[in-house]
Amino acid sequence: MTSPIIGLAAKGDGLTADGTFVPGGVPGDALNDDGSLTAGPNRQAPPCTHYGRCGGCQLQHVNDATYSAFISDRITSALSAQGLALPQITPPHLSPAGSRRRVALRALRSGKLASIGFAEGRSHTLVNLSMCPVMDPRLFALIAPLKKLLPALMKDKRPADIRMTVADQGIDLMISGVQAEGLAAIEAISDFAAEHRIARLSIDEGFGAEARHEPEPVTVSFGGVAVPLPGAAFLQATPDGEAALVTAAKDAIGSASQVADLFAGLGTFTFACGTKVHAVEGARDAIIALQQAANRTGRLVSSEHRDLFRRPLTSQELNRFDAVIIDPPRTGAKEQCDQLAASSVPVIASISCNPATFARDAKILVDGGYRIDWIRPVGQFRWSTHVEVAARFVRG
Repeated sequence: MTSPIIGLAAKGDGLTADGTFVPGGVPGDALNDDGSLTAGPNRQAPPCTHYGRCGGCQLQHVNDATYSAFISDRITSALSAQGLALPQITPPHLSPAGSRRRVALRALRSGKLASIGFAEGRSHTLVNLSMCPVMDPRLFALIAPLKKLLPALMKDKRPADIRMTVADQGIDLMISGVQAEGLAAIEAISDFAAEHRIARLSIDEGFGAEARHEPEPVTVSFGGVAVPLPGAAFLQATPDGEAALVTAAKDAIGSASQVADLFAGLGTFTFACGTKVHAVEGARDAIIALQQAANRTGRLVSSEHRDLFRRPLTSQELNRFDAVIIDPPRTGAKEQCDQLAASSVPVIASISCNPATFARDAKILVDGGYRIDWIRPVGQFRWSTHVEVAARFVRG
């Protein structure tokens, strides 16, 4: 007696018709009475030797067609749970392997070397990386040298955190939880940064990050505009995924001449619009960097530092715009969508990294008189359960 695996649950487990969760199951597999699996046609060989232990990826054993179906299903299930009619949904855009431009890693000292990697799934145990098919090769190339550098800066049994981002000038590297005092440590950091051409190397000893090496100001570019990059600032995970989301936002707003970019960050969408944009963001460092870049390049951009959860733009403030782009964090933007629903804004480009909060906010907009014109899914976090959504809402 066997039970077919008919789908994938939100966290990547296989799912049978009676609702049984099957770790490692893939649609098309069969669950046997003894708990074993008979492989079906939708499996692939995981490309990483750490798969099954490393918590960074959940779905490397699933082929692309099934992975794409999982992404679409996450969105349609969330919309259906809110009682919303399904609009046109395009096939998901999948970012390629080796394109992740920002990573957060953990390091532990082990004698004269450090172990660096991600935690095991549902565990704090560290997986010491020897490969990573997700990461930009320029980031992975720093792991082996960091394993040699870090022990001199770390205490036994005290972890360090590593954040790496590909910036315009090279790698922006931040190391937290270490002590970099004394001539030997200072020289080691300087030599490491010079040898590996690090764009910026910052150390956080518990009192905030301090740049120890930055030959020239570090920037990241959006729409051809170089924007100063604050430490630990949010960026889309891959340039490829960012490009897909930007294209969707531009297609959504069309020829709108007055645009509000809400939760604007550093200006991912602001500088791509090529029109007059009012950018609103709650992170002070990000909005200052955005405005500095706009001023330097003469872009028609105004900015506002504002907490859109506690003080969303009101419907009256929104009514002066021809279009709104909104890209909130995973918690969504309920308070701001309440005001959008009461506004007369003709079109909204909605970007989300959480199908559940996207659907909740979409329900608010639809109840306020909008309809979902189309949805474009983006699988930016390759082989993970994270799903990105771009959608167009129109009045009437």
